[in-house]
Amino acid sequence: MRVLVVEDDPVIADGLRIGLRERGYVVELLHTVEEALAALETTPFDAAILDLGLPDGDGLDVLRFIRSKALDTSVIVLTARDHTVQRIEGLDTGADDYIVKPFDLDELAARLRAVRRRNLGLYENFVTHGAVKVDPVSRQVWQENEIMLLSRREFDILYALMERPSQVLSRSQLEERLYSWQEDIGSNAVEVHIHNLRAKLGSTFIRTVRGVGYTLQ
Repeated sequence: MRVLVVEDDPVIADGLRIGLRERGYVVELLHTVEEALAALETTPFDAAILDLGLPDGDGLDVLRFIRSKALDTSVIVLTARDHTVQRIEGLDTGADDYIVKPFDLDELAARLRAVRRRNLGLYENFVTHGAVKVDPVSRQVWQENEIMLLSRREFDILYALMERPSQVLSRSQLEERLYSWQEDIGSNAVEVHIHNLRAKLGSTFIRTVRGVGYTLQ
C-alpha cells in the first residue's frame, strides 16, 4: 500500500515514516499543503494520513482536494485537535477515520487496513483467490493450506493483484505499489518478481495481458 503522510512535526513524521515502512507500507513524507497537492496531482496513493495544523494551511484543504478529484485514496486525519466539533468537521469533510495524538502506531496501521478494506468492498482481513490466501497483517501467504515463502516485493505485487482480481494492473502501477520516490527501480524488476511468483504459485496464476499489464487467472 502506498501511503502519503503529511505531517510537519519532525519527530512524529520520522516515526511514521520508519514505523509504517517496517510494517510493509511504501511511504511518501511531505510537510505542507502545497507539497501534498502537487504530489496528489501526479501520483496515486492508496491512503493518506493528514495532520491538520500545517505551516501553509490546514490538512482539511488536502482532504477537500482528494474528495473533489474523486481520488481512490482512503484518508485518516491525525491531529492534536480533540474537540468533538473538530472531529465531526473532519469526518463530514470526507475523512474515513480520525485519530487524536498521541497515538499507537499499531492501531494506526490497523485503521489503515480497515479503511482500505471498506473502500475496496472487502469484509475480511484475509484476501483469497482460488487456492491462495493472503494475510496483510502477518504478510503470510498460503496455497492449499501450505505456507508460501515470498520476498517483500513478491508479496506486495501479489497483494496488489488480489485486492483487485478482475483488473489489469500495468507495470507502472505495480512499481508505484513497490517503490518510493527515493528508491531506484530496475528496468525489469516487476517482470522478475512476476516470474518468481509464477514459479512459486503456478505458471497460470498470474496472466499477462500483452501490452497492458498483469491480472489474476
